Amino acid sequence: MGNPLSRDPIAEAQRNWEEHGWGDVAAPMAAITAIMRTQQILLARIESTLKPFGLTFARYELLALLNFARKGALPMNKASALLQVHPTSVTNSVDRLERAGLVARSPHPTDGRTTLIELTAKGRTAAKDATAALNTEVFSTPGFSPGDVKDLIRILGEFRRNAGDFED
Repeated sequence: MGNPLSRDPIAEAQRNWEEHGWGDVAAPMAAITAIMRTQQILLARIESTLKPFGLTFARYELLALLNFARKGALPMNKASALLQVHPTSVTNSVDRLERAGLVARSPHPTDGRTTLIELTAKGRTAAKDATAALNTEVFSTPGFSPGDVKDLIRILGEFRRNAGDFED
């Protein structure tokens, strides 16, 4: 990251919203903007950690998902659903991971319309090593106190559930 700013631009934006007569939505605007900026900061940390492995976060998520799968393989449509991304995004990730030798495509044994994505031995090693790096360099020092982490999980979980991301 570059040099820190001398003041918080999101707080400044909130003041500008209030001064322009949008005080009723100034705090929610600031909260949403802060979440978006926080996502950028965290993603930059994650991407920096994954770069030595030749992975983006999207590709890492797919490797990790396959690593957790009982057989190390999943149908592409199920991976798309579990990752909550468009099937085209999964296809693009699989293309890149397959070229790197980390996953392989195979036909589903009982459904000829379905393609399985399977983790290779090299992919299993990459998932393990990348996870260890993320645990050490990002997840063990997230930049939030343990209490804040617990609150964030609750708050963001409620938001996601209310937005239709999942059901209880």
